Amino acid sequence: MNRRHFLTSLGGGAISFTQGQAAPTDTAAGLQEKLEALRQKHRVPALAAARVRVDGLAIQTVTGFRKAGGSTPVTPADLWHYGSMTKAMTATLLATYVQEGRLHWDDSLGKLIPESCRKAHPRTKDITVLQLLQHRSGLRANLLSWWLLPRADQRGEILRLAAPPGADWPEAGSYLYSNVGYAIAGHLAEKLDGQTWETLLEKRLFRPLKITAGQGPAGTEGKEDQPWPHDSKGQPLPVNGPGCDNPPSLGPAGRVHASLENYARFAADQLRGAAGQPALLPTALYKILHTPDPISHYACGWGIADRPWAAGRCLTHTGSNNANYAAVWLAPEKAFGVFAACNQGGPAAAEACDAACSLMIQHT
Repeated sequence: MNRRHFLTSLGGGAISFTQGQAAPTDTAAGLQEKLEALRQKHRVPALAAARVRVDGLAIQTVTGFRKAGGSTPVTPADLWHYGSMTKAMTATLLATYVQEGRLHWDDSLGKLIPESCRKAHPRTKDITVLQLLQHRSGLRANLLSWWLLPRADQRGEILRLAAPPGADWPEAGSYLYSNVGYAIAGHLAEKLDGQTWETLLEKRLFRPLKITAGQGPAGTEGKEDQPWPHDSKGQPLPVNGPGCDNPPSLGPAGRVHASLENYARFAADQLRGAAGQPALLPTALYKILHTPDPISHYACGWGIADRPWAAGRCLTHTGSNNANYAAVWLAPEKAFGVFAACNQGGPAAAEACDAACSLMIQHT
């Protein structure tokens, strides 16, 4: 997800209605019927939506087909690609090290990964952990080609390619949405524990929260066993395997897939943390994760916006690998959240997910 897409999500039109427009509770069948109407309106192959509370998934509904032109319907157990919604997971992973005293928000890259900094622009050594997570590092949005470093074990080279010694450098602390920054953030965890980000995410985040999730394409290559990826025009990609997703090196910025129920477990933990209830981390750490830089309104893996229906502050994000799309809105003051996913990329999928989130907000 790039900066333009993220800022658009903060202004999402359908999510701006007032609380007074809330609709009465639908039956499960009635809710799916409304979701199907949205799917047809926006002409996407499949659409999924859910509402979450502090104790987990409250309700979910799915509609459509795993592949356009196919006959296999999506199911509540299907796996959806969450793209840049992975960033909040990476930020939370780093917070587990802060909790243990093994990492500090103001630690610099020069302290944590000095060998990478020596190969890169001299100013990279001064970038802090918090600047990475708030997109204030000055690092570019993306590598010119992520496929120059496709493997997960090549994350240590990302800084060198993204910020070579002679590169121009933005003003320190300025906001620039950066997938590069989050890939490097994931690498910091790897340096702390000597294991891959994928292993650490499973060990330190997913397992304690009883989340079952994976990385990259959700389906078996060549089989319609999960939602198939589609381009912005709704055409199925030729394959549903490794070539249809971001490379593993980009994982910490956006490669997690999971069922609605399992993503809801992560979202519920964020709601509990925001409310000061027992959660994976101490309340003080969630406050830092959820407090934005005042200029950008971006916190650590979360955009921050005010909405009347939420009685104030929302935590929000979108995610896309250009062949899938997802969006989430959490309302800590109301102790609930909503999220939606679609197996298509592009504007139509974004509008469909926005409308699906609106539908779930009104489902009281």
